[in-house]
Amino acid sequence: MPLPRTTERPPTGHTTGTAERGSFCLAVCTCGWRGPARRSRDLARKDADRHTSA
Repeated sequence: MPLPRTTERPPTGHTTGTAERGSFCLAVCTCGWRGPARRSRDLARKDADRHTSA
């Protein structure tokens, strides 16, 4: 019986998250990339999404 096909993309080696620095939040990645400090967590998350899709 053949294995089922998946449509998942292989891992890219980038795992993003956010980090708090006082009243600021920034996006961080396991590759060492860091986004700009933001007061909005939502904007920091969007920075992380843009990093992984680039």
